[in-house]
Amino acid sequence: MAQNKKTEFPENIQRIASFTKLLSHPARLAILEVLANRQTCVCGEIVEILPLAQSTVSQHLKELKEGGLVKGEVEGTSSCYCIHWDNFSKAYNEFAKHIEFIQKFKNNKTENCCE
Repeated sequence: MAQNKKTEFPENIQRIASFTKLLSHPARLAILEVLANRQTCVCGEIVEILPLAQSTVSQHLKELKEGGLVKGEVEGTSSCYCIHWDNFSKAYNEFAKHIEFIQKFKNNKTENCCE
């Protein structure tokens, strides 16, 4: 049986991977754009804007909420969601710093590497 080796990596890399995984689906990126534009949004409005079924939108919202990028409440038959800006900003900044760290090494590239 294969073992999950994610825990063998540093915590910051695990957090960055989780953040980028949340952003890896076009529907979740589109949902974040809608929420950012409207500040708050009822799930039904997202369904009207995006070419997705209600159940699909709900599943993606659930993943974004579990990942901490979105917060929301269920009030009767409607749900209200918004971006959790503190969490989003922290995750984005950690990701950006890590990309900058990786890019520092591009000047060390060997001329004939993979060419």
